Amino acid sequence: MTSTYRVAQVPAAGGSFEIAEREVPEPGPGQVRIAVEACGICHSDVLFVDSAVPGVRFPVVPGHEIAGRIERLGEGAADRGWQVGDRVAVGWFGGSCGHCEPCRRGDFIVCDYLKVPGWAYDGGFAERTVAPVDALAKIPDALAASDAGPMACAGVTVFNGLRRSAARPGDLVAVLGIGGLGHLGVQYAAAMGFETVAIARGADKADLAKQLGAHHYVDSTAGTPVAEALGALGGAKAVLATAGSSEAITATVDGLTPRGELVVIGATPEPMGISPVQLLMKGKVVRGHPSGTSQDVQDTMDFSVLHGIRPMTETVPLERADEAYRRMLSGAARFRMVLTTG
Repeated sequence: MTSTYRVAQVPAAGGSFEIAEREVPEPGPGQVRIAVEACGICHSDVLFVDSAVPGVRFPVVPGHEIAGRIERLGEGAADRGWQVGDRVAVGWFGGSCGHCEPCRRGDFIVCDYLKVPGWAYDGGFAERTVAPVDALAKIPDALAASDAGPMACAGVTVFNGLRRSAARPGDLVAVLGIGGLGHLGVQYAAAMGFETVAIARGADKADLAKQLGAHHYVDSTAGTPVAEALGALGGAKAVLATAGSSEAITATVDGLTPRGELVVIGATPEPMGISPVQLLMKGKVVRGHPSGTSQDVQDTMDFSVLHGIRPMTETVPLERADEAYRRMLSGAARFRMVLTTG
């Protein structure tokens, strides 16, 4: 093995990606070194590239949709059941502290000191990365690395958001947006036994929605208000809001059934225009949903293999990271950009 490896790094906030070489690191106690095979590009990487959150250190190597193989074990990693050669994924959940109150209550994904790859340590836009063992999810043999990577963030977020919602098999569930998150959300909703509604802009997305498994399609630009369209179908027990638009999210609330739940995973800083009256009279719930732990990632991948669910991806070699990142930013990606090192 060579003594150096390549990374795609951003030298300063808001800058462009450049390829650099670094010395191969040794994993510390409770860590493993991963030979990265693929890493998805997530819109949340913008937070680190643009230094929009505190504590980002430059040059920064983003990437929290990592798939690869364990190359070296740190002290104690073998005691946790991991071996060199194991196929593993690391997502937004890149490890927890284990001692804060959320961790002591077993709610690791909202750890006060959550270790997100690309923020707490170098992410997966690289040929290698070092991660703590509690961040590792085992990749099923049937899942390619380029599919496993996006499931460690995009996949687990929508999968977990749906399975932890108020909806039960047979209920009407709407997925707002058919993009990087939503195209997976529609597939998971249908596979979980929900009567699935896909909501997006334009009649041209109807065929895609049906191909993904949706039973109904609502064109939000067709003139009929989205809430009214959902009401005509009997009302949604849950809406999984993947679109990063507060206006579009707000438009679904009156389409919820009594005790219905709006699960928000589309990130946007703009406030939603929801009044207390809309929630109080019918006991509706609005809930923000974070990603998922390494076990949740593993559940997501296992479920995906069982039901033949895969992300729609465009793969690009690591040296074209800047091009791929810009394509993600432009909204042109169909639907997840994935960097590969092979």
